[in-house]
Parts: sequence; C-alpha cells; structure tokens
Amino acid sequence: MMRTFRGGLLIGLAVAVLVAIGAIVYEFYDTRTLKRTVRRGEVLCGVNAGLPGFSIPDDKGNWTGFDVDFCRAVAAAIFDDPKKAKFVPLDANERFTELQKRKVDILSRNSTWSMARETTYDLYFPAVAYYDGQGFMLPVARKIDSALDLNGSKVCVQASTTTALNLADYFRANNMKYEEVKLPKLDDVVKAYADGKCDTLTADVSQLYALRLNMTKPLDHTILPDVVSKEPLAPVVRQRDDDWMMIVKWTLYAMINAEELGIDSKNIDEALKSKKPDVMRLVGTEGNYGEQLGLTKDWAVRIIRHVGNYGEMYERNVGSGSKLQIPRGMNQLWNAGGIQYAPPIR
Repeated sequence: MMRTFRGGLLIGLAVAVLVAIGAIVYEFYDTRTLKRTVRRGEVLCGVNAGLPGFSIPDDKGNWTGFDVDFCRAVAAAIFDDPKKAKFVPLDANERFTELQKRKVDILSRNSTWSMARETTYDLYFPAVAYYDGQGFMLPVARKIDSALDLNGSKVCVQASTTTALNLADYFRANNMKYEEVKLPKLDDVVKAYADGKCDTLTADVSQLYALRLNMTKPLDHTILPDVVSKEPLAPVVRQRDDDWMMIVKWTLYAMINAEELGIDSKNIDEALKSKKPDVMRLVGTEGNYGEQLGLTKDWAVRIIRHVGNYGEMYERNVGSGSKLQIPRGMNQLWNAGGIQYAPPIR
C-alpha cells in the first residue's frame, strides 16, 4: 500500500514538474520578446549595413531607409516613440543566426521569404513589406538589353543569399553558361564588379538601383528589364513568439490599410474625428483591436503620426521623393494596379 502511495506521489510530482517546465518554456518562447523589449525600452532591429533607400547610416550614425522606417513604426506602435528603435547592422550570412541567438528582436533587412528559411532557421516572415525580383546590372558598353543574351557572362553575386541559387537556376533553365564570382560581403561583390573582375552584377532589382547610385559613373551602367525570380522581402521574427509576430505583422498592415483609407501623417488628427466605421477601427475610436495586440487603442495612430502610411514610407525612401526613383509597380495598392493588400481591421 505504501509502495503504491509513493509511486503515485512520484508520478504526481513528475507531472507537476513537467507542467512547470512547460509553462517556463512557453513563457520563454512565446512572450519573451515583447516583455524584454518593453523592459529594455527599445526595439533591437537587424538591418543591412549600408543599402541606400533601405537602410544606411550617415556620418553621424543617423539611419534612414525603408527598412529603417518600418522598425521605427514598430517602436512607435509600442512606445509612441520612433526613436526607441536601435539599429544593428548584420551581414547576409549572419542575419538569421543572430536573430535566432536573440541579438536582435526583428530583422528588417531586405530578406526574401522562402520555405527553407522558415523551416531551417525556425523563423517566421509575418508579411511581405516589399515585392521584389532578381535582375542584372551591367556596363552599357556591353550593348545587351535582354538577360537571355548573357550567355558566357562572368557574374558577381553575394554568397549565402537566394540570389546565388536563382542565378544558377536561371542559367540552367535557359541552357546558358556563366562563370560565377561569389563573395561573402556585398561591398566585396560591388568592388569586384567595379574593378572589372566580372562583367555582370546580379541582385534584387531594388538593390541594383541602390548600388548603381553609388557607382562612379551611374549612367555607364544599365539594369536589364528582365526579372528572373520572386523575391518577397519581409521582416523576420522567431517562431513560438506569436504575440511579437502579431505586432510586427499588424504594424505593416496598419500602414497599408491607412494608405488605402487615405489616412496619412498630415491628416491623422482629422481621421480621429471620422465616423466611418473602417477608419474608426483603424484609429481606435471603435473596438479594442489595439488591446488585443497587447498595445493601446491608438497604436495605429502612433505609427501613422510618427512614420506615415505605407505610401509615405515608400515614396520618401525609394520612390518619387528619393534619389532611387523606383516605380511603385507591384508595390502599388491592390486597388491601384499593384498587389499590396492588407487584411481588414475588424
């Protein structure tokens, strides 16, 4: 009888210990990022070390760019202060492992969403911030106007990127030969191209626009019209961090919905007086959508007031208000000819 009692007691204790461990693990994975971010008082954001239009510091260490602004939007949603975003430059070959190791809370670093990256690195890509595709840049002097005429080219490409994989796929699919010059750092890739060690440079089209801007003679280089891959660029967070993933995802969706509703940083105060149901839900005068995210009622107002809507973020960094002048194209809203589309807040 005593032995049976002791056995039952041990089993009960074992179950209790397992439940406690499970609770600790759940706490560690599912809520740690948001709680630590709030306790720390800033969002740690992994960005490209220097890509004009997307993330680049000036000589005083002030960061600007599309990816930078998105991080500031997340900080605005949480803290009502876009300055609470701190930027950590990461190379392509270290970005995902550094996120895994919790060196940063979020990657906003021109990273392509793919199945392998989610499964291999145990990460989530919450939503597409920028629809891109891979292209080719080469000297105008080569007199080539189609990627199908690149047979025999010597191509510079960055290692540890989907770009290198797409390059191999494209040339193999079209029965063309090429010589690959693969280097680990983007700066080295660009330098090799500028020094004539290759006659073609491949990267995402948005990146090519930015890199051409920094060439000694930008007009001596052309970007071919061919887009040879799908490159949905998205912010990245860790899996089993659902509350954090929801905030990152809906920060982007709030900015897209705001543009669709005609709400921007200039008229946000007028929007707060609106009686339109969809506007009221966005700005928090109806419903408790902010509280459901663990934020305040005015979470979206904070984002729009401090950073702007999606269109404002796009135009000033990479679009008509920038040196890059990249057309909106696919990144136009769904009701204006593009494919940017956000689920409704309701």
